[in-house]
Amino acid sequence: MESWLEKRWARPLYLAFVFCLALGLLQAIKLYLRRQRLLRELRHFPAPPTHWFYGHQKLLQDGKMEKLEEFVEKYPCAFPCWVGPFQAFFYVYDPDYAKTFLSRTDPKSKFLYKFLMPCLGKGLVSLDGPEWFQHRHLVTPAFSFNTLKSYVDVMTQSVNIMLGKWEEICGTRDTGVEVFEHISLMTLDILLKCAFSQETNCQINSNHDTYVKAMFDSSKITFYHLYSFLHHHDIIFKFSPEGHRLQEISEVLQQYAEKVIRDRKKSLKDIKNQDNAQKKNYPDFLDILLSAQAENCDSFSDTDLQSEVNTFILAGHDTTAGGISWLLYHLALNPEHQEKCRDEIRSILGDGSSITWDQLSEMSYTTMCIKESLRLAPPIQSISRELSKPITFPDGHSLPAGITVVLSIWGLHHNPAIWEEPKVFDPLRFSLENSDQRHSYSFLPFSAGPRDCIGQHFAMVELKVAIALILLHFKVTPDPTRPLIFLPQVILKPQNGVHLYLKKLSK
Repeated sequence: MESWLEKRWARPLYLAFVFCLALGLLQAIKLYLRRQRLLRELRHFPAPPTHWFYGHQKLLQDGKMEKLEEFVEKYPCAFPCWVGPFQAFFYVYDPDYAKTFLSRTDPKSKFLYKFLMPCLGKGLVSLDGPEWFQHRHLVTPAFSFNTLKSYVDVMTQSVNIMLGKWEEICGTRDTGVEVFEHISLMTLDILLKCAFSQETNCQINSNHDTYVKAMFDSSKITFYHLYSFLHHHDIIFKFSPEGHRLQEISEVLQQYAEKVIRDRKKSLKDIKNQDNAQKKNYPDFLDILLSAQAENCDSFSDTDLQSEVNTFILAGHDTTAGGISWLLYHLALNPEHQEKCRDEIRSILGDGSSITWDQLSEMSYTTMCIKESLRLAPPIQSISRELSKPITFPDGHSLPAGITVVLSIWGLHHNPAIWEEPKVFDPLRFSLENSDQRHSYSFLPFSAGPRDCIGQHFAMVELKVAIALILLHFKVTPDPTRPLIFLPQVILKPQNGVHLYLKKLSK
């Protein structure tokens, strides 16, 4: 009896084993052929030394920006970058390559944007094709100059809250402060007010807000997912601790946006019934999107609305916080430029009790310093596309469809073939005379072409308001014992914070 049972079960188990072995072998053959195809397609481009299994993953995860700069100098125009043995990205950092690449409408790279999807949803950052064009058209009024003008007072209010915190910390003495966390909460405060007209008090009570914590954790996990090639498989990532945390984050963001949208619709309905008895001082992002939805209800759903709101906050939060923080750090290292900015701002704003839209355009030297800081430390270090058709670059080199091309904005901005002494902070690079002599695709902190950053004017206004008020109230100097170390996640971050000495200025 036992022998008969063994024979009965042995054959199915044997067949199952052979089937699984065959599937595994087919998958291995498929991966091998993929690697050979990539090696063949990229053979014309020399690459840095690579580990047989990890590729350049260690370099990317360790965040060695100096190593990237070495490659930019050593390999003209571009180089292949391997993430594991079977996936290669093609890094470009030459302005002619960038212009050719950005002038097309290739879809976003699935290797990045599928990892962002749980938090962002299908918004402008992740959409492609006609759906992206429709969303871009509907969202554009939210970034018109008339709308941005109304946000200046909101930004001023939030910056002043942060300055009040700094005054309590510093008193009248030079005091060391880790400023990035304060600035990050301040930019989040601005975005929540401009998006939802919400007074969250997040600058004061950030530790108790699950939404704020979710925002801080999202990009770190997304970066880990992207550059750990073993986690490119959805099932492996889903059951990892990081995958579980990302699911929690996406639920927090979704529930928050759903509640705000639901409450706003109810509020608008109540106001309508009360004959507009209450009216806000400015239209926020949600107002403008709800208006667009009312006119396009068949093609702009609540899910679309929610995705664009999350995109606005997530895409605008850490990027602007980084931009302000790096600018403060660069001005601390270069006190002569800090003083020139402060003198210019004082001549325009006086004591800074108020800031108007027209005054922002008068800050010419401060704007040059902002641009130079964005060159040295672009908050978005790279953008990627998956080629939908072959591409030929101006030097005659070509790539086939299917290759993922990454424009390294950091590499472009530190390319010694474009920028003389690229590590030196020199705002005069952005004088009108010098800018006119340079390739138009040499400086791309907000990308370029059909898919340039829709929020770039919002970001520049926020940078100007923040730096003007900060420099009017504080002198900043570096902490030589705690230099800034960049951590290149999806958005450029400080590895150990941004530590500066702050000294309150007398009026």
